[in-house]
Amino acid sequence: MPQPATPAPPPRRVLVAPDKFKGCLPAVEVAAAVARGLRRARPGLDVVELPVADGGDGTVAAALTAGYTAVETSATGPTGEPSTARYARRGDRAVVELAAVVGLDLLPGGRPDPLHASTTGLGQVVRHALDTGVRELVLGLGGSASTDGGAGLAQALGARLLDAAGRELPPGGAALAQVATVDLGPLRDRLAGVRVLVASDVSSPLLGPDGAAAVFGPQKGADAAQVAQLDAALTRWAAVVAAATGSDHAGDPGAGAAGGTGFAALALLAAEMRSGIELVLDLVGFDERLAGASLVVTGEGSLDAQSLAGKAPVGVLDRAGSVGVPVVVVAGRSLLSEAESRAAGFAGVLPLSALEPDAARSIAHAGPLLEETGAAIARRWLA
Repeated sequence: MPQPATPAPPPRRVLVAPDKFKGCLPAVEVAAAVARGLRRARPGLDVVELPVADGGDGTVAAALTAGYTAVETSATGPTGEPSTARYARRGDRAVVELAAVVGLDLLPGGRPDPLHASTTGLGQVVRHALDTGVRELVLGLGGSASTDGGAGLAQALGARLLDAAGRELPPGGAALAQVATVDLGPLRDRLAGVRVLVASDVSSPLLGPDGAAAVFGPQKGADAAQVAQLDAALTRWAAVVAAATGSDHAGDPGAGAAGGTGFAALALLAAEMRSGIELVLDLVGFDERLAGASLVVTGEGSLDAQSLAGKAPVGVLDRAGSVGVPVVVVAGRSLLSEAESRAAGFAGVLPLSALEPDAARSIAHAGPLLEETGAAIARRWLA
């Protein structure tokens, strides 16, 4: 009597969960290119593409790929120019990304304006979300063009920032040197019953040598005199807010994030600070997608010591490693030694520079190089 045929084993599953290659490819294109290579080398392979982010630019895109709906609204850019901004929504939760509204990359002509750039546009997007029924707000901080302590965010949500003569303050961090009082009533009414989560990996306080102006101001075009001017203005802003709320959050870890927007989130929105990559992994349902996977591929443009301090690849590694799934990293370049990569826990690191040492050509041909790297991963780890 013939024996029943043994059922074929299910196809092996690979979860591809990279961050963007900054200045080269967004995370969704990185994931797609790696997935093409994996499928080409191992036809029938079950490949799940799940782009991620660390809370900065790419956070909204990651949410949209995971099934959130895009919502568009009008908002002003970092120096007041009108634009259209997009955020992600699912049910009564919204994901708003600072970099996509008032980020450095949105400065007209790339010209910085460290004293006057503001977060007003971010507040306009948040206001739209709240006014349409959102009750849980996720703010991705990072890549800001301003050092205004989140004052523009607060003003757009209804707070009134007044000078000694009772006049409304204009946008920008420099103007905070004149703040005398703040009326938070309308802001508090709008935020009543709303949970705010902040995705950020910045632990800096608001003020001083490790604060928003000193550490990040130069990246936004501020010279030494302007850094001192902004720090003094933020000091006054923090004092006025503490007087109005009864709590001083200037020294809190993360208050200096995004030019002090973290401070406004903590002090005025009662926000909860979370690791950017941890929060994004929860948003996109990483743990559910990981179930049944035999390998995870993650990555970012440059893998270095900063990556090990909590960027996307390490966040992915921590989640996958906790259930025993090996993790391979693809990167434009890697500044880690093989010993450092092993010590971190990665099963392997494959930089595109190994295939194309010329940086300009590697960037120009990143898609095909990532596809080749995906095929190499399949041959080596999925034999």
